[in-house]
Amino acid sequence: MTTGLFLSFEGIDGSGKSTQARMLADRLRAEGRDVILTREPGGSPGAEEIRALVLQGDPDRWSPETELLLFTAARRDHLERTIRPALAAGKVVICDRFADSTRMYQGRQGLRATVDQLHDLMIGTEPHLTILIDMDPVAALGRAKARATVEERFEDFGLDLQQQMRADFLALSREFSARIRVIDGNRAPETVADDVYATAIRQLDHAHG
Repeated sequence: MTTGLFLSFEGIDGSGKSTQARMLADRLRAEGRDVILTREPGGSPGAEEIRALVLQGDPDRWSPETELLLFTAARRDHLERTIRPALAAGKVVICDRFADSTRMYQGRQGLRATVDQLHDLMIGTEPHLTILIDMDPVAALGRAKARATVEERFEDFGLDLQQQMRADFLALSREFSARIRVIDGNRAPETVADDVYATAIRQLDHAHG
């Protein structure tokens, strides 16, 4: 069976990761590669319904424990219906956020061990490569709030959370240094995209070399 390549993008809100995921997908498609661009929470009809529950409404709408279960349920459905079939067909799957975001956001209140246990039990899959777009939290939050969408529940926690998340993402990149590559997002999107592409191509060449 052919096995595809699974790439995820991570970063704080407003870091440009969604734009970079889209730019990479477009570039790889232009080369004739079969690419699935997806996102979390979401990426399947059921998971998109859960997305609305967790990203809209009051910041204190859910406890961290409930949030963790909702995100895990969304990820499991996404994995079953979108990611695994695409990888089995030999496609490149590019995902805007995956389990690392849950390790950060839901793990922030003493739940990291629970996050990892639930991941091992229900997900058991990591990307082949994770690209972490590192961005100044002040600039990133300004960019995120300027989007003015209904999905601002996490942005509404404010700058302190963004700063903590940036530090925690960088710590995570050291913990999973074989998988996570950090790219400076404080530059023109086209410059960042060139670095992203070079990093992704190295992984693709390694996987199929």
